Amino acid sequence: MEKVRKELLTPVGLRSLAPGHRDYKANYDGDLRARDAACHQGTVWGWLIGHYVDATLKVNTNKGAARALLKGLEDHLEHAGVGQISEIFDATEPYRPRGCIAQAWSVAEALRVFLKTGVH
Repeated sequence: MEKVRKELLTPVGLRSLAPGHRDYKANYDGDLRARDAACHQGTVWGWLIGHYVDATLKVNTNKGAARALLKGLEDHLEHAGVGQISEIFDATEPYRPRGCIAQAWSVAEALRVFLKTGVH
């Protein structure tokens, strides 16, 4: 969990590859080929936060601490597609939203863990 927290966790989800890996891409941009190359080489996927929250609650039952992991996604609801969660994000600050502006699996996982951590 500590390794994932240090290398993959961002305010809006988990990176698909850790910085420092030779294939890591910090930004999802450029032409189609460049974007395809970056898709699973560091790009942040918001829906993965659900699995991280689940794992966090298995080692620490503090729902408040787990809920704090969702703050970045909660803030994101006011950007890109208002009231939605984007498909993916750049792997570095400012974690620019990329892909589609309203991704069902990102929204679904955020809702699931918002509820699991006591947000109704």
